[in-house]
Formats: sequence, structure tokens, C-alpha cells
Amino acid sequence: MPGGRLTQQERRQIALGLADGLAYAEIARRLDRPTSTITREVMRNGGPTDYRADSAHRATERRAHRRRQAARREPQVSPQAHGRDDEAVRAYEEMFTTVLMRTGMPKMMSRVLVCLYTTDAGSLTASELARHLQVSPASISKAVAFLEGQGLVRRERDDRRRERYVVDDDIWYQAMIADARGTADLAEAARQGVGVLGPSTPAATRLENIARFVDFIGESISRAAEQAREILHTKPETNAAKTRPTGTT
Repeated sequence: MPGGRLTQQERRQIALGLADGLAYAEIARRLDRPTSTITREVMRNGGPTDYRADSAHRATERRAHRRRQAARREPQVSPQAHGRDDEAVRAYEEMFTTVLMRTGMPKMMSRVLVCLYTTDAGSLTASELARHLQVSPASISKAVAFLEGQGLVRRERDDRRRERYVVDDDIWYQAMIADARGTADLAEAARQGVGVLGPSTPAATRLENIARFVDFIGESISRAAEQAREILHTKPETNAAKTRPTGTT
């Protein structure tokens, strides 16, 4: 199996495969590459609908150039914890950032959130975020203000009185509950239209069906979030033990 970076020709084959509707696994098989390599390549370069081979190749060259410049500026970069591969971690961060951006989150906010998610401590100072992302403190401040407003991060002071930005175990629970509240508001707005447009009209029927649908979705989200909340506070091996059939080892 070949190693190293994807070539421009391989990227063109990826683009052709996507245009033909091939799955990532099939493209990877044809290139004799891991499926994860193809997935990361596509997701950090526009996704399956916007992937362009030449643009992806130029973007990769730019990223490599920035990393070389950063290495020259900071020759004493600390190694990754737990023996992690630095290149693999950066590629994962880029892929995760792209996924968040595709949900509608702005790029800098996505980068900051991914940075916080992927640090073992679950918290970083503004200077640590700026150094890792190689952006200005002002950019970090703006991104954190947005994320805090969305309930995705919180602030706390450490023992040195430094402000730290934190993603804790309840962030996803709170986000799901906020989504459920949003669907309730949508259902109420739709039902108000029923009275305005007339209960027996096609438009009112459509709005009532929308309201019933989002009511069901919102209730399902809330119920599932409550039932699954403890998963956010347990280790993976604990979860596995809970789901293991009785009598197995």
C-alpha cells in the first residue's frame, strides 16, 4: 500500500470517482489507499459535492507551506501527547472543522471548538488557542463570544487567575435540549398560522402537519437526551460493559 501524501493524479481520480457516485471505500480500493485517507481528503476540501482536484492539491501545498513556516518560527514545538502522530492529528482537526462548517458554523468558530474538543484537558486559554491556530487574540475573542452565546463553551478562572475556555461533558446535552426548545417554537409558530389561514384550508393543513411533525421530533430529542445523558459522564469501557450480554467475558 503506498504511503505519503496524495499526488495530484490521485486527487483527480478521487474527483472522477465522486462524479461517478462511487463510495469512499471503492475509491480507496482503486487507489490502494485507506478509506480514512480518502474521507479526510474529501471532507477537508469541500466535501463530496464541491471537491475539486486541483483546488485540493493547491490547498494541501499551502497547508504544508504554513506548517513549514510555523516550524521555523517555533523550533521547540512540544511533541503530541500519548505519542500521537502530529500530521494525523492536524488532518483530523481539519476534517472535523469542515464537518462543523457544513452545519452552518463559521470557520473560525469551528476551528476553536475543534481545538477545545481535541485537547485532553478540555480547556485552553486565549493565548494557547491563538498559538495553536496561529491567529490573533482578537479572532479568538470573537469566536469564543459566538460559541459562548450558543452555549457551546463556558469560561472559568484557573489557579493563576487566567481565563480559560471550557467544553465540559454537558455541552452536547445542553445543545440537544436547546434544539428541542427550537422545534417547540417552530411548532407554535406553525399552529398560529392555522388560525390565521383558516382551519379547513390546504395551507392550514400543511402548517398543522408541520407542527405535529416537529412536536414529535422535539419530544423525541428531549427524551433521548435525558436517557443518554449519563453516557457523557462515563468512560467508553464502562459503556461497553453495560451493553455486554450476560455471561460474556
